[in-house]
Amino acid sequence: MTTPETPQQQPQAQQAPQHQPAYAQAGAPAQGAPMAPPPAAPAPPSAWEQAMANAYTSPIPVRKTHLGNALASEWTKIKSVRSTMWTLGIFLLLVVGIGLLAAANTTPENYADMPVTVPAFFGLMLGQICLITLGVLVTSSEYGTGMIRTTFTASPQRYRVFTAKIVVFFVTAFVVSAGSILLVGLMTSAMNSGPGAGDVPWAGTVLKGGLYVSLLGVLALAVGSMLRHSAGAITAMLGVVLVPAIMPMFLMIWESTRSLAEKMSDYNAINSLAKIFGAEDIDGSGGTSQLVALVVVTLVAVAAAYALLEKRDV
Repeated sequence: MTTPETPQQQPQAQQAPQHQPAYAQAGAPAQGAPMAPPPAAPAPPSAWEQAMANAYTSPIPVRKTHLGNALASEWTKIKSVRSTMWTLGIFLLLVVGIGLLAAANTTPENYADMPVTVPAFFGLMLGQICLITLGVLVTSSEYGTGMIRTTFTASPQRYRVFTAKIVVFFVTAFVVSAGSILLVGLMTSAMNSGPGAGDVPWAGTVLKGGLYVSLLGVLALAVGSMLRHSAGAITAMLGVVLVPAIMPMFLMIWESTRSLAEKMSDYNAINSLAKIFGAEDIDGSGGTSQLVALVVVTLVAVAAAYALLEKRDV
C-alpha cells in the first residue's frame, strides 16, 4: 500500500516592507531594541522661585545710575532748603551792599592805582563767613537729621555722593561770589568814571576772589563731613579764619616766633583777600601764593574726608 506523497513546503521569500512606519524613518530604535528611559520630570519650583515669579515688577525702566544722578539729587537738596537762600541772600547783601557803600565814598582818583573791585573786598571780609556756614551745612545737616542714611541707601556709592556735594556747592558758591564781585566792579566803574579810573585790570580779581572764598566753603564742607556736627564744624572754621589774623599780634612779641607771625599774617584769609584785590599787595604777587596755599590745604582736607567716609558706619 502506497502512502501519498506529502508535498514539500517551499520556503517563502522574505519580502521587504513596502511602507516603513514613521518612527523607523525618524531614527527610532528598531523593533526589539531596548527602549530609552523616558526623560525625568522637571523638579518642582522652590518656594523662593515661586515668590520671585509672583513678585511685583515695576513698569519704571531700571537703568544704571551715574554721577549725573547724584549731581541732580544734590542740586535738588541745596536749592530746596531755606539755609541756602538765607546764607546766599545775606552774602549778596553784605558784598554788594557794603561794596556800593564803599564805592559811593570814593573818587575816581582812588582807582588810578587799584582795581575798581576793591569795594567788594570789604563785603567779602564778612561775606566769606556765609559761604563757610553753607559749606558746613551741606554735609553736617544731613548727619544731624539722620537723612544721610536715606541718601546712602538710595546711593550706596559714598564717594559719588560726596563728590556730587563738592561739585554742586563749589559751582554755586563760585557763581554767586564771582557774580557779586563783578556787579560791584561794574557799579563802581559807573559811579567813578573819570580820567585814569578803571585803567588797572580787574578781571583777575573777579576770578581769584570768587575762587578763594569758594575754596574756603569747600574746606568747610570737608570739615563738616569729618566732624559731622554743624556747630563744631562752624566753630572750627571760624578759628581757621580768625585765629591766624589775631595771633600775629601776640607772636610778634617774641623773637623766636616772629617768623611764624609773619607767615600767619601773610596767609590768613583777610590779608589773602586784600592781596588778591590789590588793597595790600606789597610784593605784587596778586595773592597767587595765598590762593595756591588754600588749594593745597583744601585738597588735604577733602582727601581726609574721603578716607573717613568709608571707615564709619554711616
